[in-house]
Amino acid sequence: MSPAVHIPASVRKSTQALNYFACLAARGAPQPLNKMKALKLLFFADRYHLRKYGRPVSDCAYFAMKNGPVASEAKNIAEESFRLEASERSYARRFVRRKDAYHFTSVAEVDKSVLSQTDIEALEFAWRTFGQYTQFQLRDITHHYPEWKRHAPKLRHDGNKRVEMDYADFFNDPAPGYNPCHALLAKDRKIALNLFLDQQAFNQRWS
Repeated sequence: MSPAVHIPASVRKSTQALNYFACLAARGAPQPLNKMKALKLLFFADRYHLRKYGRPVSDCAYFAMKNGPVASEAKNIAEESFRLEASERSYARRFVRRKDAYHFTSVAEVDKSVLSQTDIEALEFAWRTFGQYTQFQLRDITHHYPEWKRHAPKLRHDGNKRVEMDYADFFNDPAPGYNPCHALLAKDRKIALNLFLDQQAFNQRWS
């Protein structure tokens, strides 16, 4: 018997998160979901869950790019990129398929065993709060969040196509008038950030 293939949590969780959004988009009138819109919705879900529960939904590495924050593994999944291992790409294609360069669609029900109830809460928050916007509106909205804004000069002036982001910056508030994705009082923000940093240090030590 061959050993079971290990699929990283970031691939499993971001696949199911993208599938969740694709299923929501297809309610009533089946249609593919724009890739950039889905990635921005995932950013808001990750931000919400991190601030409220101390971890992101997707477990992806984040990069600042000209069109806003991007969850790297989720982008690869939506594009069926060969940056993924063959087993990872095969897993993702069981649930979501690329329609064209800008869209993907759901091809199977969401495997909710991969997502916790709080993960689903965060995905629903993102869809309910930001799902009515176009991909370009969402791009512009994300440019007002500090975790992306701190890298904007490098993206503009240094010729960088992407700059790695730090999840710790997600605990900072956006510009006034923009949804923080779970509001935090100053003392609560400090506690939440310290708990996240402690957990991050623990994971790095034992990984």
